[in-house]
Amino acid sequence: MTIDTIFVPQGSEYKAVYRGLTQITGQTPKIVQIPVGIEPLTRYLQKWQKQEYFPNNSQSRFLVMGLCGSLTPRYHVGDIVLYESCIYQQKLQECDRLQHDFTDRSFTTELHSKLKTQQPALNLVKSLTSDRVICTASEKQYLGEILGADVVDMEGFAALEFFNSIGVAVAMVRVVSDDCHHDIPDLTAAFNADGSLQPLPLALSLLRQPIAATRLIRGSLRGLKVLEELTKSLCCR
Repeated sequence: MTIDTIFVPQGSEYKAVYRGLTQITGQTPKIVQIPVGIEPLTRYLQKWQKQEYFPNNSQSRFLVMGLCGSLTPRYHVGDIVLYESCIYQQKLQECDRLQHDFTDRSFTTELHSKLKTQQPALNLVKSLTSDRVICTASEKQYLGEILGADVVDMEGFAALEFFNSIGVAVAMVRVVSDDCHHDIPDLTAAFNADGSLQPLPLALSLLRQPIAATRLIRGSLRGLKVLEELTKSLCCR
């Protein structure tokens, strides 16, 4: 299976994917670390495109990887999820506009066939892309119910919208790092405008909710390990 480039959020997620790729002999996909958040990622990709040359967009295949949170009891920490689509709820004055974008069907089907050997119960999911951290169990479950979304992330919709607009086949696979039954610390304030994490605000956010922080760290470590193994199995020719 051909994957030209992997895009993964900067930091621990990038490091996990990188470790997976280093365990593969032979040619591996190019890996690009991206910022967290819809606006930072959109700005980054616009700048990135100007520095790249695509001789044939229709033949390029880009994969977005990383962690995500579950919005439904069906998905647990460590589960692999393959995206069918992403939605983004944008508030406009007094009403909400729900935007929807899809992954490439052929590429996603190919990934689904390969991943089924690792996770037989694997299903395609719909993700909600949020511009903030969804941190309470009650809000996770509420959003999952009213929007029909399975998981939540902070980059998916922006990536799909951009790559679809330039005619590149894009797919997305992630690993669940927090479930819908427990709160996690609100890390929204820890992100810079450029989508990077600020160490001090991050530490303070974790200290304010030690039990939730411990659960988040444990779930993230498990998710990152699965992400590393997932990278190795997907990219091994």
